[in-house]
Amino acid sequence: MNLKNLIITITFLLSCNLFSQNTYVFLGSYNRDKSAEAIQVYQLDTINGKLTKFTSVKNIINPSYLTVSPNGKYVYACTDTKTPNAGSISSFEFNPSNKTLTFLNSQRSGGENPVYVSVHKSGKWIANANYTEGSVSVFPILENGKIDSIAQNFQYMEGSAHKERQTRSHVHSAVFSPECDYLFLPDLGADKIRCYAFDKNQKKPLVETKNPFTKTDLEAGPRHFTFHPNQKFGYCIEEMAGQISVYNYENGVLNKIQRIATHPEKIKDGFESSDVHISPDGKFLYATNRGKENNIAIFSIDEKGLLKNIGYQSTLGKHPRVFAIDESGKFLVASNVQTGNVIVFKRDPKTGLLKKAGKEVKMENVSCVQIKRI
Repeated sequence: MNLKNLIITITFLLSCNLFSQNTYVFLGSYNRDKSAEAIQVYQLDTINGKLTKFTSVKNIINPSYLTVSPNGKYVYACTDTKTPNAGSISSFEFNPSNKTLTFLNSQRSGGENPVYVSVHKSGKWIANANYTEGSVSVFPILENGKIDSIAQNFQYMEGSAHKERQTRSHVHSAVFSPECDYLFLPDLGADKIRCYAFDKNQKKPLVETKNPFTKTDLEAGPRHFTFHPNQKFGYCIEEMAGQISVYNYENGVLNKIQRIATHPEKIKDGFESSDVHISPDGKFLYATNRGKENNIAIFSIDEKGLLKNIGYQSTLGKHPRVFAIDESGKFLVASNVQTGNVIVFKRDPKTGLLKKAGKEVKMENVSCVQIKRI
């Protein structure tokens, strides 16, 4: 090897090593005790999938769901989840150079049991879903990353067909459209996917539309929602029915084109489907099933957005509530609440199938995982 090629090789290897160390995994939990670690942060080696402990936070209760700002500087969490007569949204500043995650402030979430928080691509707004009382709240974000006072809060009352689980609204997520000009709210209790236009330049950004909701099948229990990278399709996982509904998407309007089970045919009831994500290349969709199955259902996606089941992967634990795929698409990280373990899987980009990578990480009652390259 001549000197020029040697320099090129060394430069490439150094860049690969640098790249492999600037991807971070953020873990939330139902810690239930301020003395226990509530949020943990790990580095993800994007060459071999190894997780290395980086920092952590205590002195907060039940940060059950997390999201990271577009610039990676701030983490927003649903806090005081599953705490009677409480519920808050908290902000933290993440400083990789100092290896710190520092609490900034909290605001009341506008409803009991906040379960989902998402951030606008501008980094200037967050939206959260409150499950128990069935509501959505939006908050401005200040220049220093702190959460400002609540800007809007809408509560819903109507339920649906199931006599026990759908006596009233239970908003389970708040998902921005690809251009962040709409906000979608899967409502497990009402069998609806609610929708508002989102005007980031207004003090009250949620604006009613001509299509305020999309009705799902009865007793579906819509939970989480994701968009295809091409922005043409939306996918809603239905917790109670164990199904994924596929929609054509355009300008805030959803039109269903497919409904497919997340579970094998032998599973007839007791569905607890939970989370759904698509690989960055748009070729594969992954969906988690808790309860009897504790697995990840894997689907291929064709050019029309339709799904075909191609297999299942055990999450190697119990109750996989939330999972995430890293930005390179190489790895999927799953969190198992009941067994308190976090598993890294390496994705095969051609087949979409998963294989365990590295050693698992233990965190009691781990409930959420988010991944961000910074």
